Amino acid sequence: MVSVHVRDNNVDQALRALKKKMQREGIFREMKLRRDFEKPSVKKKREKAEAVRRWRKMERKRKDRTGD
Repeated sequence: MVSVHVRDNNVDQALRALKKKMQREGIFREMKLRRDFEKPSVKKKREKAEAVRRWRKMERKRKDRTGD
């Protein structure tokens, strides 16, 4: 559950903080994915591509840390 406190009636700042938290949590991305039906085969293909992307990013970071 995402929550933001409004301080000194500063709603604009609270909205910015809320959007930032929602972005970090991945809520916007999930809303976009759930907007339309996704065939199981397409979903599987997308999830596999995301996993490969995460793995490559992790390997890149590991190489930068070790200096290879």
